[in-house]
Amino acid sequence: MRNISLEDLLASGAHFGHMTSNWDPNMAEYIFTQKNGVHIIDLYKTIDQLNKAVDLVSSTVKKGGSILFVATKKAAKTVVEEEADRCGMFHVTERWLGGTLTNFMTIKKSIKRLHLLEKDETSGIAETLTKKELLMRTREKNRLQTQHRGIKDMRRLPDVVIVVDAKKETIAIAESIRLEIPIVAVVDTNTDPRKVDIPIPANDDSIQAVRLLMGTLADAILEAKGISAVKETEEVTA
Repeated sequence: MRNISLEDLLASGAHFGHMTSNWDPNMAEYIFTQKNGVHIIDLYKTIDQLNKAVDLVSSTVKKGGSILFVATKKAAKTVVEEEADRCGMFHVTERWLGGTLTNFMTIKKSIKRLHLLEKDETSGIAETLTKKELLMRTREKNRLQTQHRGIKDMRRLPDVVIVVDAKKETIAIAESIRLEIPIVAVVDTNTDPRKVDIPIPANDDSIQAVRLLMGTLADAILEAKGISAVKETEEVTA
């Protein structure tokens, strides 16, 4: 697993918070100072919180648990998809559908329908359909694939939810709280960190910072599975 240094975080811009006029006072303990009207995050605390998150996901995976990554903001979705896929965990990067967790049985029915439509593509059933019927089924399949690609193999609720931008993903966090699923979240200086179990203070608008943090958590998951994170990274980038 990669060991993140203070220099790594600085280089990624993880220390830049929001304007001092746009902050949540509950983030005070994670703020180091302010400069030119911008809050500067205490990166030593970022490292401390990241280590707590690594311990949580590692112990969860070693017990056979699963992790769900959530990032629907456009800037972060590709990075999160890549890291979640790399470590073999689930992700939601399109619009969060209300009830994804709290009404999971209904979501499972939708996923079952997606599997059926995908299976029908290779079963020869398309040859028995009219052009209109085929078009409608194709549109339905594409819609369900967009909605559920990252969770279509998730057969039960996740044991931990990892969120990028806790301020944006309020519904996912609320559902996790209701179901008592532990939450790890990247929190910027404009966010209340008390709503999640392990807040990781960092600039959630920096793709480099998000990649660094999510990559570290993905590495921890791989190592908990007994897979070399270094080897896995090399295969992905090859």
